[in-house]
Amino acid sequence: MNWVIIGLNTVVFLLELSLPERSLETVIHLFGIVPARFTDPQWAEWMGYPHSYLPMLTNMFLHSGWGHFVGNMWTLYIFGDNVEDRMGPTRYLLFYLITGIAASITHIVLHPTSTVPAIGASGAISGVMAAYMFLFPGSRIVFLFPILFLPYFIELPALLYIGVWFIGQLISGVTVLSITDRAAGIAFWAHIGGFVAGAVLYRLFARQRYRQSYPDEYVRSYHNYA
Repeated sequence: MNWVIIGLNTVVFLLELSLPERSLETVIHLFGIVPARFTDPQWAEWMGYPHSYLPMLTNMFLHSGWGHFVGNMWTLYIFGDNVEDRMGPTRYLLFYLITGIAASITHIVLHPTSTVPAIGASGAISGVMAAYMFLFPGSRIVFLFPILFLPYFIELPALLYIGVWFIGQLISGVTVLSITDRAAGIAFWAHIGGFVAGAVLYRLFARQRYRQSYPDEYVRSYHNYA
C-alpha cells in the first residue's frame, strides 16, 4: 500500500507537470486547502469555489515542485513500509488518510483567513512518522550531512531524530502564529496536526500483536539531509 500511495502521488505530480501554468493554478486552488474557503462561505461563493470537502483528501496528492515532491516521497519511502507492516495495508491506508485530513483541519483552524492554497502529503507523512517513532523507538536513522562537500554520516535513534524534528515544527508554527494569522510558505501546523493525530491513533490501527513498541528492535533507515 505504501508503494500504491507513492505511485498515486507520482502520477498526479506528472499530470501537474503536463498542465499549463494557468490550468495548474486553477487545479491547486480547487483541490488544495484554501482555509478561507471553508471559514467564509460568502467569500468562497464570490470567488467561485464549489461547495465541497473533497480538498481535504485531494490536497495531500498535490505538490508544488520537484523538491517538494521528492522530499515527501523519499520520507514516505523511508518510514511508511515499516508502519504498514505493523498495521496491514488497509489499516495503513485509512491511517494515512485520516492523519492527512487531521492535518488539513488543523491548518484551517490555525489559519482561518488564509487564501493561499496548502498542498502536499507532508501532513499525512507526519502522522506516519509519529507512528514510526512510537512503534520503532529503538531503530536507527542514518542520514547524510554534508560538511564542506564531504559526506558525513550520522546515526541517531528514531525517537531522538523524529522528536527533534517535531519540536522544530512546533517552534516554527508558534513563531508563524506570533507574527501573523496567515499561513507561511510551509504549513507547519498541518505537520503538527498530522503528527499529533498519528501519535494518538497509531495504536488503534496497529495489529494487536504489534501495539507495544520494541525499543531493542534494530531497524535501519536512511535519510538524506542537506
